[in-house]
Amino acid sequence: MSSSNQHGGVSTAAPTLPATGFLRLSHIIGSKKASVPPLIPVGKTTWWDGVKSGRYPQPIKLAPRVTVWRAEDIRALIANA
Repeated sequence: MSSSNQHGGVSTAAPTLPATGFLRLSHIIGSKKASVPPLIPVGKTTWWDGVKSGRYPQPIKLAPRVTVWRAEDIRALIANA
């Protein structure tokens, strides 16, 4: 069994993400266009539904078209999967 197994929609692979800072959505759910592997392998609609329901962390708006999540919140989400 490989270390990239999934449990409940959250990757159990050891993520490569900063200890602190901010992550854009493409860093969290991945981007085929930019060849970014997902930390949490769900689609955009599933992610936003999870944010709305409280399953995933709330975002921070840095600007009208810039939405980010705290790296600490994403790290905690992965650790609690």
